[in-house]
Amino acid sequence: MPKTYTGHNVSISFDMKRCIHARNCFLKLPQVFDPSRRPWVDPDGASAEEIAAMIRTCPSGALAFSKPDAEEVPPGINRVSTLENGPNAFHGNLSVNGEAMTRATICRCGKSKNMPYCDYSHVEAEFKATGEPAASGKDAPGDNPNEVIEIIPHENGPIEAKGALEITSGTGHRLHRGARAFLCRCGASKNKPFCDGSHKEIGFEAPGDA
Repeated sequence: MPKTYTGHNVSISFDMKRCIHARNCFLKLPQVFDPSRRPWVDPDGASAEEIAAMIRTCPSGALAFSKPDAEEVPPGINRVSTLENGPNAFHGNLSVNGEAMTRATICRCGKSKNMPYCDYSHVEAEFKATGEPAASGKDAPGDNPNEVIEIIPHENGPIEAKGALEITSGTGHRLHRGARAFLCRCGASKNKPFCDGSHKEIGFEAPGDA
């Protein structure tokens, strides 16, 4: 369960299981987020507006905020960013196993112990996959770019992203635009970030949509 830190003007929640240690929080607001301190979160260390702005940049969604006069809203376009040697970072109007969220990092190395989320196992596994793959050539946007995108883990298979979305490289180059995509999460596809059926050849096992 996420832990909540309540301040005078903002509350911050932190879900350790979803953290990928991107260190955005410490690098941008060390007066609020300092892992060497206990407690490591000080919700009164900066203005509520600064804290909310920083939390919106947390790629994994491990951090969230709550304040009376503002809430996080999804961006205008659902996006999946393929990170170098790392996960697929989703940002948009998301539904993961039926849970609504705006940010999530989804495993693509096949080693996470917290499927479908990334748990940083790609580093220990020395996973190698470019963040600048070739474009798919598909450019067929959906009717509503901000519709809910369902992230559906298929048992022993890929992640299905169902809904209007753009898939980009880590630097923002468009790779694919459409209303449905099947993304590799076994780590073995020869067409990353897309699934090519390699999960069957390697006997990949992972739970499906709950």
